[in-house]
Amino acid sequence: MLELHDGALNVPEILTRWYADESTSNYGAYIPFVGTVRDEDGIEGLSFDVYEPILNSWFNAWVAKAEPLGAILKMAHSRGDVLVHESSYIAAVFSPKRRVALETIEQFVEDFKASAPIWKYDLRAGKRLYARERSMAIAGAGLLGSDQ
Repeated sequence: MLELHDGALNVPEILTRWYADESTSNYGAYIPFVGTVRDEDGIEGLSFDVYEPILNSWFNAWVAKAEPLGAILKMAHSRGDVLVHESSYIAAVFSPKRRVALETIEQFVEDFKASAPIWKYDLRAGKRLYARERSMAIAGAGLLGSDQ
């Protein structure tokens, strides 16, 4: 399940809903990861642009990778503005075994940072400025890479 939300994520609502959705699925492990906008370099927050077709394809490839392990993935990400100390990213893995969940969440989050087609902008003095130093080029992205 991939969810996109406008603005900051409601972490308690999302995590509670995901847990309730899977509470009778007989998973032995539920490992969430919550990403929060840090107060750094004087930013007021971050703003995000999401290219949904590539993000959906990337996420579906991960779902297919997790399936043979008996695991499922859930992810939520923000579109638009998210202020400092608010959440822009939540990922979770449900699996029968904790080791599968621990390994999968680590790989998933790291690959997300390297491969997801999401562009970050700093919010400063009411302006949205491309955050080149905190962005990663997406392999094979061409014009969608961070050189732009």
